[in-house]
Amino acid sequence: MEATLEAVRREGTGKGAARRMRREGRVPAVFYGATRDEAGRPVAVPIAVDPKEVVRILHSDSGANTLIALRLDAEDTRVMIREYQLDPVTHHLLHADFYRVAMDRKVTVTVPVVLRGEARGIKQQGGLLDFVHREVEVECLPADIPESIEVDVSELLVGQSVRLRDLAENVRWRPVSDPEIMLVHLIPPKLQAEAPEAEAAPAAPAEPEVIKKGKAEKAEEEG
Repeated sequence: MEATLEAVRREGTGKGAARRMRREGRVPAVFYGATRDEAGRPVAVPIAVDPKEVVRILHSDSGANTLIALRLDAEDTRVMIREYQLDPVTHHLLHADFYRVAMDRKVTVTVPVVLRGEARGIKQQGGLLDFVHREVEVECLPADIPESIEVDVSELLVGQSVRLRDLAENVRWRPVSDPEIMLVHLIPPKLQAEAPEAEAAPAAPAEPEVIKKGKAEKAEEEG
């Protein structure tokens, strides 16, 4: 999926400027790789964007991996979301970082794993499906970023598993995560009763939630 996002350059820093910006229906953001300094290093450009449009992109099927045509100063640049910050109470968008990507250079992204089908070992053997890794890192061209990686579990029997290396070959992405990691496996019935209950996690302080997009170094180097 590809989306379009309007941006304007912002003036001023600090909480006061950010509050004024939000009253105007925008949130502060940073655009990395828009220009370079005299030494050839990428320069971060402070911008402001419509939070509703950013949230709409984040809630799309491709989420934070969406290719975005960022329109700034009447020019469109292909970018992706590097990270974003949410209010811990209202979950409203507080800030977002974008980085420039080159369509001919590979990027490393985190992609969700999706299970398809119902394992035979559940009905026939009473097994329990254990979803071990729900995300993996892959490397690919920006135009080839998958919305998700599907794993067909319909033929799994008790004791069998699917590892990252077992997925279809000749796909347009290359695994960055260890190919040997187990994505899903079918647990024997007797182990279900032995599985310890998860301990309740301690309550975290109400601080702004920062969600990191993933590795963007290769894309940032493009500038």
